[in-house]
Amino acid sequence: MSKRISINEELCTGCGNCETGCEHGALKVIEGKARLVRQEFCDGLGACIGTCPTGALRIVDTEATDDSAVCSANVTQAGSANAHPSAHHAAGGCPGSRLMTLTADASVATQAATTDAPARVMQAELGQWPIQLHLLPTNAPFLRGKELVLLASCAAVASPDVQWRFIRGRAIAMACPKLDRTEGYVEKLAAMMAGSGITKVIVVRMQVPCCGGLSYMALKARELSGTSLPLEEAVIALDGSLVGQGPLH
Repeated sequence: MSKRISINEELCTGCGNCETGCEHGALKVIEGKARLVRQEFCDGLGACIGTCPTGALRIVDTEATDDSAVCSANVTQAGSANAHPSAHHAAGGCPGSRLMTLTADASVATQAATTDAPARVMQAELGQWPIQLHLLPTNAPFLRGKELVLLASCAAVASPDVQWRFIRGRAIAMACPKLDRTEGYVEKLAAMMAGSGITKVIVVRMQVPCCGGLSYMALKARELSGTSLPLEEAVIALDGSLVGQGPLH
């Protein structure tokens, strides 16, 4: 089974928000109603759901299809504009799993670290353990009074700035909306928002379409929690730079 978008035609007004909100081109407004025109392109993460003003979209289980077809070659690659011009990538495939070789700044040495390097080169900002969302208890004492960073797994490696920019002085929950078994993530986050004493959630995600699922889960969790906890989203490009940060609605 795989997850796909289902459209309630009675609720659909044909506004077109979902068509522009779907980065894979799976949705299209036809004769005044949204249609899933390319089921094989739908990643089932529901990034489009938040764009629908009437609640006409929902995620359902369907018979599995070939996920390699998700995201066609003619879909604009999220984040590719931020890669170095000489970056090599294979044609086709989802932007989140497309092969690329990123060229580092020529002024930065690219030689691998030697075995005689010191035990710690940079100061770590991590103030808790565990960090994986799967393992975190919802009432962990280190959550109280802290802002919680919901960190995409890839972002921690893609950007060397994540430690001091986001983790310093905050609690952290690491997750991947594409590869994790995310059943229960929304409910766990909702319990954290409602009863752990956190003061804000900052979603730190990569600039690839599948990573938008992390922001979607945070929004659904806040709705389920019944709170008005502030939500922010920070987007990291493939070259590690911060390309956007602001409130998450």
